[in-house]
Amino acid sequence: MGILTWIILGLIAGVIAKLIMPGKDPGGFIITILLGIVGAIVGGFIGSALGIGDVTGLNIWSIILAILGSIVLLIIYRMVARR
Repeated sequence: MGILTWIILGLIAGVIAKLIMPGKDPGGFIITILLGIVGAIVGGFIGSALGIGDVTGLNIWSIILAILGSIVLLIIYRMVARR
């Protein structure tokens, strides 16, 4: 995947993850994109480890994995920030 694809995927996944889990998380537009990009990496790793797929581009399965990865990152961030 090219860098533009990662940015678009990150934006989509980050925005949807923040809509699913609203809260007082720091960051704006750039942090949301980074959350989605890292979420896509985490989601792809988890999907590969479970044998259910990988993040391969801008398709529905990749977006779902990226959203799930982003939600996992938000949960971890909130657990760490709470302490």
